[in-house]
Amino acid sequence: MDTRQDKVMPLQEAIRQYVKDGSHISIGGFTINRNPMAAVYEIIRQSVRNLHVYAHSNGQGVDELIGAGCVSRIEIAYGGNGMYAPTCIRFRKAVQDGSIQIEDYSNFQMTLRFMAGAMGVPFLPTVSSLGTDLCSVWGFSEEMRREESKLPKRKMGVMDNPFDGWMNASKLVLVPAIQTDVTILHVQKADRQGTGRILGLTFADVEQAKSAKHLILTCEELVETEELRRDPDQNKIPFIHVDAVVPVQHGAYPTACYRYYDYDPVFLRAYGQNAKDDLRHREYLQKMIYGVKDHEEFISLNGGPEALARIKADPRTGYAANLAR
Repeated sequence: MDTRQDKVMPLQEAIRQYVKDGSHISIGGFTINRNPMAAVYEIIRQSVRNLHVYAHSNGQGVDELIGAGCVSRIEIAYGGNGMYAPTCIRFRKAVQDGSIQIEDYSNFQMTLRFMAGAMGVPFLPTVSSLGTDLCSVWGFSEEMRREESKLPKRKMGVMDNPFDGWMNASKLVLVPAIQTDVTILHVQKADRQGTGRILGLTFADVEQAKSAKHLILTCEELVETEELRRDPDQNKIPFIHVDAVVPVQHGAYPTACYRYYDYDPVFLRAYGQNAKDDLRHREYLQKMIYGVKDHEEFISLNGGPEALARIKADPRTGYAANLAR
């Protein structure tokens, strides 16, 4: 008899239980691919504040959280929506006006930081960023680091290679581990116990999952465990790391979910225009997020079945065919 816990719960409950004011969180996906957008919008609707966010290279999810005033600090490699916003718009505005604090790392360094957290070690070495200002320019002060127990005491460290220049490296950069209070990922399939299957590129999602104290999985499909056991090599998220499983169709919309749907260029263009203007952005938040009860209603306001048909993935390629991007 399988005694593993049934972890399925409503999205509102999962966010309320695991995402608190001041939480250190990370969200999965990459730019406009597989962001956990249903969860992002629920965080905004629940008016969670003062989040410390970690992101590898995120886009729409980060921008919406920052634009809604949920974020006070962020550690990130890149925030952008491709050609729709090479740098995320509300993210850029918040950095420029000083309403959030930011500390930047390279893409590789952020992956290593999540990996260190997953391994349970305090840091990992790399040569990434040697010769740049990433090592010397800090976003968070020494005073803040002394007062905040969840932050490492230094941004990075640099040390001599203890193996006498082996691999032609005389110096090494040490990047600190990340262990979040909660990480939120969107996956294509999951079972009730939390085994998760990611189709296509995983980005840094697996490392983020394993470095989190708590993990919420939203999924396109809730499937039987037997289905996932037929191809176990395709299962990227072990159930032992998962605290909540939330079935939510189109849970990454308006970003893409490989083999299910593409990103929505109509939405992203309109969002970009709204995000550039403070008044229009406030109106967008009131109508599209605070003014709806759930993700299904949000999609309905943005074209509903017609929009979903336009971005439906072609079964051969996994992307929408003939989509006007």
